[in-house]
Amino acid sequence: MKTIQQLFLVMLLTFMGSISFAQEVEVKEEPLEEDVYTIVENMPEFPGGQDSMFYFLAKNVNYPKEAIEQGIQGKVFVNFTVNKDGSIGDVHVIRGVHPLLDNEAVRVVKSFPKWKPGIQRGELVRVSYNLP
Repeated sequence: MKTIQQLFLVMLLTFMGSISFAQEVEVKEEPLEEDVYTIVENMPEFPGGQDSMFYFLAKNVNYPKEAIEQGIQGKVFVNFTVNKDGSIGDVHVIRGVHPLLDNEAVRVVKSFPKWKPGIQRGELVRVSYNLP
């Protein structure tokens, strides 16, 4: 009787094991966001070069009146991504001064025209860019 129980237990375990191995699990892969580089062979470039970018900034920054009245000043550091099509995305402050100045810096960077995109190994790539 004990041998029959042991045989039954072995058969049951074997059967259960084969069921678990026979099941297929479908894994759905989430599309990975494309890499964002920090340094590439050909870095992104503002149309007309760096001098044109500084001219654009000087012309388009509207120093907030409240900041002037309160004597708030300083340099805001902004990080953004130059996308493959030259558009600007993911704009955020990495070292701010005051919300009034930080918001103005983000606004101006978001208003940039399309840049010449970065290139790595002959391919257009997304590049992270810091701007003081």
